[in-house]
Amino acid sequence: MKIPTTALTLRDIDLLFRPFVHRKLTLPTRLVMASMPRLFSDAGIPTSEMKLYYSRRAAHELGLIITEPVAVNAPSAAVDEGMAHFYGGAALRAWKDICREVHGSGCRIAPMLTHAGMLHAGQSAMGPSGIDPRSLQKRADSMSRDDIMTVARAFAQAARDARALGFDAVAVDGASSCLVEQFIRAETNHRHDEYGGSPKARMRFGCELVHAVRKAVGRRFPIIFRLPEHCADTPAELEELVQCLCDSGVDIFACAVENLHLPAFAGSPLNMACWVRMLSRRPVIAEGGVGLRAGSLQKLAHSLLAREFDLVAVGRALLADAEWGNKVRMSREDSIHPYSPRAALHLF
Repeated sequence: MKIPTTALTLRDIDLLFRPFVHRKLTLPTRLVMASMPRLFSDAGIPTSEMKLYYSRRAAHELGLIITEPVAVNAPSAAVDEGMAHFYGGAALRAWKDICREVHGSGCRIAPMLTHAGMLHAGQSAMGPSGIDPRSLQKRADSMSRDDIMTVARAFAQAARDARALGFDAVAVDGASSCLVEQFIRAETNHRHDEYGGSPKARMRFGCELVHAVRKAVGRRFPIIFRLPEHCADTPAELEELVQCLCDSGVDIFACAVENLHLPAFAGSPLNMACWVRMLSRRPVIAEGGVGLRAGSLQKLAHSLLAREFDLVAVGRALLADAEWGNKVRMSREDSIHPYSPRAALHLF
């Protein structure tokens, strides 16, 4: 569909605030809160400040909140420095309370299930994340098949708990330098078995996790998969990867890139989100610098009109200003608080 180059009207901007209707998930608007690490839990248990953080944003025109990455119950290389758990009675009760609070504003919510990576014999805990940076590439390589099955069971149990707690969907993190991305990338996956080598083989681990989650939650519960940037070198490779994930049970893709408007492959103007939507025929959440660049909202409306993607994820801009969605809808962009990495460390 060709979009006219005339200036957008308020009605065009309102595309962001129209309902999204899927056979498994209905959202009041097309704005999604992107998953962003916060590290403000108390020994893995969400705090009252975290509850306030999510409830404030849910109250301002968001359709879906994808939580910060939360750890599943499997051995990990990550030392607990504030990362929230999605297991254990106390943590799950706190998440249930957050879920109820978000629903009170009419917003939907999905946990971003993640795993930082496996410790292997002789690995030391160094650096701010509790792991030796020199050992990053060894984590995917060091996992045995039993390790892989353990992680798959942990993802399945976390998804089962999410459904029981009243969450509206579950997201599987394939980006953020987590374990799944370590398998996907050739730079961090040097395996010589069925989980290494070709792009499809490196995606096998992610597909098995999704399949385990699908078996745990049933066919009617929505599963979101977050794809990393540069996960494929060609459209043919990308098609093979997304088809594998679709066959495993993914309903919605989230495309995490630095700038969602940049072309994904040489020789084509299409961005990553557009390619994934076209190849998968699944709804896509576009994520990458929304609200941080001049003219980005105009481009978003054009892309929604052209059906390049279906939902828009806001990250750092929403981190800086909990009322971002409401201010955009009311044409109050001049009052939006600018993003500052330093200030964001303490914002709720």
